[in-house]
Amino acid sequence: MIKETLKERKKKRKLEAPEAQLEFLSNGIFGGGGLPVFSEKLREIDDYPLRPAELEILQINVGYMCNQVCSHCHVDAGPDRKEIMTRETMEHILEVLRHTTVHTLDLTGGAPEMNPHFRWFVEEAAKIGVEDFIVRSNLTIIRANKKYHDLPEFFRKHNIHVVSSLPFYKRERTDKQRGDGVFDKSITALLQLNEVGYGIEGSGLKLDLVYNPSGAFMPGDQAALQAEFKKNLKADFGIEFNDLFTITNLPISRFLEYLVASDNYEDYMDRLVSAYNPTAVKNVMCRNTLSVSYDGFLYDCDFNQMLELKVDHKLQHISELDVDAIADRNIRVSQHCYGCTAGAGSSCQGSTT
Repeated sequence: MIKETLKERKKKRKLEAPEAQLEFLSNGIFGGGGLPVFSEKLREIDDYPLRPAELEILQINVGYMCNQVCSHCHVDAGPDRKEIMTRETMEHILEVLRHTTVHTLDLTGGAPEMNPHFRWFVEEAAKIGVEDFIVRSNLTIIRANKKYHDLPEFFRKHNIHVVSSLPFYKRERTDKQRGDGVFDKSITALLQLNEVGYGIEGSGLKLDLVYNPSGAFMPGDQAALQAEFKKNLKADFGIEFNDLFTITNLPISRFLEYLVASDNYEDYMDRLVSAYNPTAVKNVMCRNTLSVSYDGFLYDCDFNQMLELKVDHKLQHISELDVDAIADRNIRVSQHCYGCTAGAGSSCQGSTT
């Protein structure tokens, strides 16, 4: 039985190491009579190998340190993580921004605000100017310590587009996924952001929320969930925001371990494969995005980053990035890519179709 095999493999080898996760995804239930290999799905629509379009977005992971430990986190972030981007690596990124037409800079973590060079980097990048400057904040960091209490004003000063994860608009579901007290801190942080203009019509300050399912299922319709969140957050707390992004949890890192331990892995993968949408392939984020790890290495997306699948090119570090040269590469894919192409598609900017 597949479930018995999975349990045996779990006992023999933990799925913490990226290479172990990649091997498991490739060999777990695929191949020999199992579910179809993702690359074969691309061949069916004559889109293999997957190729990048024009580079528009640099997504920068400035470190894995975080004040939270979330059950679905694909970065496996937490307070004990020491991986932090150095100022030298940030200088290389600034140099790229000065000499390319990248229009979106997307800072993520962990909690990006915990990087000791975070404010300096934001200030320097803001001087260069990009069309959309995103910081992905978990909200609770704003309430974690007095030194972070002024973050809403700091974001406003530099016209940062704040994207914040909120599991649900009710306390019980949010705290169950992220820990006791997370919901109340998140609500307080959202109110602080509203106070300085974020999410308020006409302010020009964008506040978007991100919804990830807490279990082994796909998110619902993005438009419907957005309306639901807007209605309830406004009615219960007077909170306003711009858009809601729904993101499918990919079977990697902490979430993969949860799927295997809870005997949900096969069912979840079958659900993703059954919902595969070839139309979503056209707009997957790896087409127009490069992901930069805390140590400056380049990946097609932040999910590949967690699996240590560097870009398929001789130029693999931000210090040597040549945008024109790296455009001539094949995007690396594996079984986790079903998560980005299921249903309405999924990216860091929400649904793709």
